Amino acid sequence: MVMEFLQYISILIELAIAILGILMILRKKVLGWSFLITFGIYVFYDFAKLNGLTINADILYFSFFIATLSALILAWRVYRKK
Repeated sequence: MVMEFLQYISILIELAIAILGILMILRKKVLGWSFLITFGIYVFYDFAKLNGLTINADILYFSFFIATLSALILAWRVYRKK
Protein backbone atom coordinates (compact mmCIF):
# COMPACT_ATOMS: atom_id res chain seq x y z
CA MET A 1 0.00 0.00 0.00
CA VAL A 2 2.77 2.46 0.93
CA MET A 3 4.87 1.47 -2.09
CA GLU A 4 1.91 2.00 -4.42
CA PHE A 5 1.43 5.46 -2.90
CA LEU A 6 5.11 6.23 -3.50
CA GLN A 7 4.70 5.14 -7.11
CA TYR A 8 1.88 7.65 -7.58
CA ILE A 9 4.05 10.35 -5.98
CA SER A 10 6.83 9.43 -8.42
CA ILE A 11 4.41 9.77 -11.33
CA LEU A 12 3.44 13.25 -10.11
CA ILE A 13 7.11 14.22 -9.90
CA GLU A 14 7.70 12.89 -13.42
CA LEU A 15 4.70 14.92 -14.60
CA ALA A 16 6.12 18.05 -12.94
CA ILE A 17 9.44 17.52 -14.78
CA ALA A 18 7.59 17.07 -18.09
CA ILE A 19 5.72 20.35 -17.44
CA LEU A 20 9.04 22.07 -16.70
CA GLY A 21 10.20 20.73 -20.06
CA ILE A 22 7.25 22.51 -21.70
CA LEU A 23 8.13 25.71 -19.88
CA MET A 24 11.72 25.39 -21.10
CA ILE A 25 10.49 24.94 -24.67
CA LEU A 26 8.41 28.11 -24.34
CA ARG A 27 11.62 29.91 -23.35
CA LYS A 28 13.32 28.58 -26.50
CA LYS A 29 15.53 26.14 -24.58
CA VAL A 30 16.09 23.07 -26.74
CA LEU A 31 16.86 20.81 -23.77
CA GLY A 32 13.21 21.15 -22.79
CA TRP A 33 12.26 18.75 -25.58
CA SER A 34 14.35 15.96 -24.05
CA PHE A 35 12.83 16.55 -20.62
CA LEU A 36 9.32 16.54 -22.09
CA ILE A 37 9.83 13.40 -24.18
CA THR A 38 11.65 11.45 -21.47
CA PHE A 39 9.41 12.25 -18.54
CA GLY A 40 6.19 12.41 -20.54
CA ILE A 41 6.81 8.82 -21.64
CA TYR A 42 7.78 7.81 -18.10
CA VAL A 43 4.43 9.15 -16.86
CA PHE A 44 2.57 7.20 -19.54
CA TYR A 45 4.60 4.02 -18.95
CA ASP A 46 4.42 4.07 -15.15
CA PHE A 47 0.73 4.98 -15.06
CA ALA A 48 -0.15 2.24 -17.55
CA LYS A 49 1.85 -0.41 -15.68
CA LEU A 50 0.57 0.64 -12.25
CA ASN A 51 -3.07 0.64 -13.30
CA GLY A 52 -2.90 -2.49 -15.42
CA LEU A 53 -4.08 -0.72 -18.55
CA THR A 54 -4.44 -3.03 -21.53
CA ILE A 55 -1.79 -1.55 -23.75
CA ASN A 56 0.25 -3.74 -26.06
CA ALA A 57 3.47 -4.67 -24.25
CA ASP A 58 5.50 -3.89 -27.38
CA ILE A 59 4.20 -0.31 -27.32
CA LEU A 60 5.18 0.05 -23.66
CA TYR A 61 8.65 -1.39 -24.23
CA PHE A 62 9.24 0.73 -27.33
CA SER A 63 8.07 3.90 -25.55
CA PHE A 64 10.38 3.14 -22.63
CA PHE A 65 13.26 2.68 -25.10
CA ILE A 66 12.50 6.08 -26.68
CA ALA A 67 12.42 7.68 -23.22
CA THR A 68 15.77 6.14 -22.33
CA LEU A 69 17.28 7.28 -25.63
CA SER A 70 15.95 10.78 -25.00
CA ALA A 71 17.55 10.77 -21.54
CA LEU A 72 20.87 9.74 -23.09
CA ILE A 73 20.64 12.62 -25.58
CA LEU A 74 19.81 15.01 -22.74
CA ALA A 75 22.78 13.81 -20.68
CA TRP A 76 25.09 14.14 -23.69
CA ARG A 77 23.88 17.70 -24.40
CA VAL A 78 24.36 18.73 -20.77
CA TYR A 79 27.81 17.14 -20.71
CA ARG A 80 28.89 18.98 -23.87
CA LYS A 81 27.53 22.34 -22.70
CA LYS A 82 30.23 24.73 -21.52
